[in-house]
Amino acid sequence: MAYLMWGVLPVYFKMVGDVSVTEVLVHRIVWAVPFGAVIIFWRRQWPEVRQALGDARILGYLTLAAVLIGVNWTVYIWAVQSSQIFQASLGYYINPLLFTLAGVLLFGERLRTFQTAAVILAAAGVLVLTISRGQFPVIALSLGTLFTIYGVIRKQVVVGGMPGLFVETLVLFPLSAAYLIWIMNAGDAAFTLSDPSMLGMLLLAGPITVLPLLCFALATRRLSLSTVGFMQFIAPTLQFITGLFYGEVLTTAHAICFGLIWIAVGLFSWDAWRASRPAASVVAQVS
Repeated sequence: MAYLMWGVLPVYFKMVGDVSVTEVLVHRIVWAVPFGAVIIFWRRQWPEVRQALGDARILGYLTLAAVLIGVNWTVYIWAVQSSQIFQASLGYYINPLLFTLAGVLLFGERLRTFQTAAVILAAAGVLVLTISRGQFPVIALSLGTLFTIYGVIRKQVVVGGMPGLFVETLVLFPLSAAYLIWIMNAGDAAFTLSDPSMLGMLLLAGPITVLPLLCFALATRRLSLSTVGFMQFIAPTLQFITGLFYGEVLTTAHAICFGLIWIAVGLFSWDAWRASRPAASVVAQVS
């Protein structure tokens, strides 16, 4: 459910395509706070939220993470509304490979043979797209890099996914709410009682932000990480299909780039599955 919702998210941003990127972003933040509060209350996670808010170190990391995720959301919304869904999809295909690279560069992890091959193939795909189209895939690499840095920062704090997101949106809430009130008073907001359908669509920005993460948090407690890792490619695949649905042109360069990325994804997933088998066997013997 998490990956399906993330995969079809471009459809929502296309439906509110007449609304400015900035206004869509602030609606995601503003309405994620009350909706997130309900989830926090339901899951009884207020102690985690209070701990995060009361610890200067954790709050500092989450504030930095909030800025990064805010920029990431902005780039993603702009990409979809600018008919650059292919690039957005590419960004989330290469994201797990960038996570692996970050592990090597920042945490001294070592790449296995197939992981190395996957990273090289992904880099080759990006290079093909850059050379053949004469345009560096800024959107794809920005999304992948921003989310990787976000993940590295979140790795530094022991906070659950839902409480962490709630604190992050809470940090961004005051400025977002102030901006929303300002444009509403100026008569420049799409959020108005004169257009109930658009008002309802923008109110949905909170649930569509929070629900996938809630599903993800619940799933990671029940599934092996290798299974979760393999399934994460559902989202960019659905985004890619969405791009085709909205008529984005699949050039030869796109086809070669995505072909190399898909091979890299296959190698990466197979290697992760193979590496998880001994661990799974040990767990089975212990239990």
